Amino acid sequence: MKEELTASEKRVLLALGEGEVCDQRSLSEKTGVNEDAVMQTAFFLAQKRLCEVQEEKKEFCRLTAEGREYAEKGLPERRALEFLRAKKGATVEELKAAFDEQEAKIAIIWLLKKRWARFEKRGAARFLVPTEVLEGLPLGADEELLEIVAKGGESEEGGERGEGGEAERVVSAEERELVSRNLLETYSRVERKVVATEAGREVLSQGISAEEVEEEVAQLTPEHLRTGSWRTVRFKRYDVNLPSKEVFPAKVHPYQRILDRMRRIFTEMGFAEIKGEIVQSAFWNFDALFVPQDHPAREMQDTFYLGARQPTDAPEELVKNVKEMHEHGGSLNSAGWGGAWRRELGEELLLRTHTTAVTLKYLADHPEPPVKVFCIDRVYRRETIDATHIPEFDQLEGIVLDEGVTFCNLLGCLSAFYKKMGFPEVRFRPGYFPYTEPSVEVEVFVAERGWLELGGAGIFREEVTNPVGVKHPVLAWGLGVGRLAMIQLGLTDIRDLYQPDIDWLRRARVRARV
Repeated sequence: MKEELTASEKRVLLALGEGEVCDQRSLSEKTGVNEDAVMQTAFFLAQKRLCEVQEEKKEFCRLTAEGREYAEKGLPERRALEFLRAKKGATVEELKAAFDEQEAKIAIIWLLKKRWARFEKRGAARFLVPTEVLEGLPLGADEELLEIVAKGGESEEGGERGEGGEAERVVSAEERELVSRNLLETYSRVERKVVATEAGREVLSQGISAEEVEEEVAQLTPEHLRTGSWRTVRFKRYDVNLPSKEVFPAKVHPYQRILDRMRRIFTEMGFAEIKGEIVQSAFWNFDALFVPQDHPAREMQDTFYLGARQPTDAPEELVKNVKEMHEHGGSLNSAGWGGAWRRELGEELLLRTHTTAVTLKYLADHPEPPVKVFCIDRVYRRETIDATHIPEFDQLEGIVLDEGVTFCNLLGCLSAFYKKMGFPEVRFRPGYFPYTEPSVEVEVFVAERGWLELGGAGIFREEVTNPVGVKHPVLAWGLGVGRLAMIQLGLTDIRDLYQPDIDWLRRARVRARV
């Protein structure tokens, strides 16, 4: 055990001797080390059970600035009493003239409260006169306490008095009174005493030489290397098993890292990222995707409408093609939706409910193959907020336009993506979406939770691609980002992705888990 101690620890043990109790000051004087450093060493010894640190919290009081003034001049009521005795009574106005107005008010309150004076009517005037029985009135207990705290020393109430206008707190009526008058203020101080334990005394009995307590060097410096003194100095021992201080370096938000990883995967697969406006017209968000104008998803309970309209930002030929597709299927062997398509409904502005509006716009501007693009961005829907639903969330959208691409290419592309994201088991179930046919729902297997659905995919219907001039198959998908992030970050509530929880952010793993 002795060999494991540092020089400073051995020095403190020697100062404690065989059972001597030392306070901070005496221990500092014996070792020649400042009080803070010597107590830090004592705490290290206490961790090794070689000494015991006894703590006692003591309450003290000291004079305020006003208290110091009154300790020198006397309390206002004492000085006012002398004034009244000399004049055999005085009016309130005379008191205010002789003293500061605020001080005169204080004096009158305490003269009456202590019964040192009373009011007496003399003709039409009221005089404040001293109480007769108070001739030669000695100092009160509060005045004595004020004087003792100012000078230091001891009082009859007991309790050690300190130097420099402070005293160990005496819980008495006088003290409480002076505190309430803002003449005294109280504070606490922890006093520590250190004593060697039986194990510490046993280490001392083994003997500690002067060489063992020589100054230790904590850090190797260039000077040590230049002069060669590193060969002779004594270096401080380090315990590599001690827990280190936690450090929280800056890092990218866990959710942002997942978004960046998705971008990197699709970019590596040959895709280009595209962006679009958050505010879209109902034409691009619904009509161009062959969503009927009476579809429930277009109603207010599902969509954030902005209460404004704007002429459709699409070529008139495209608007005409979409109108005909809705009404009777255009030039295709399709019945459309029937009824009259209304342009004004397509001009309504809304917060996009999916990023498919962005990819379809891009497709209309680039109708010739090959096209491989994706979009990761925010979408908005009127969702009831709970553990798995929020009205604002991210969606991963993508399309592939090329000659001869098939449904198998779509499944292969999505399987490759999810495997790169850490989900080796992927399966597809038949699904339904208004603008794709055939359609599937994508599911991944998670050991603790089983199969989880993470998005939808399919091949754009001709009713979508024909009006924008696309003549080849288009593979399309829309994947949920938030739910995937919850799985990889071990969350059960999607709202936790957006909470400013600094503790969670500090402890979140740099590498997401599956």
